[in-house]
Amino acid sequence: EVRMVESGGDLVQPGGSLRLSCVTSGFMFETYPIFWVRQAPGKGLERVSMVGRLGDTTYADSVKGRFTASRDNAKKTAYLQMDSLKPEDTAVYYCAIDPTRPTGQGTQVTVSS
Repeated sequence: EVRMVESGGDLVQPGGSLRLSCVTSGFMFETYPIFWVRQAPGKGLERVSMVGRLGDTTYADSVKGRFTASRDNAKKTAYLQMDSLKPEDTAVYYCAIDPTRPTGQGTQVTVSS
């Protein structure tokens, strides 16, 4: 059974930072790209980033230069470092193998003063 467990979300002030973690099990982590997606209140899923098998990354324009995705294949864990957070980053964040079908419970990120 594929399991994706996100953590690290919190309430943070604008300009602050958070580091999200995604601990996985049940599949060959090292052979899959890992996506981070988010869902803001009342909106659909938005793809935030992708970290490939070898650590190559892509980002949505809205987070480019502020977010950094990474992975540790030995720990079967992916990370999303989020800096210079803005109120519009407020959302539930998920990690996923399929960016259209996240299966974890997500972690809430709220950016507010």
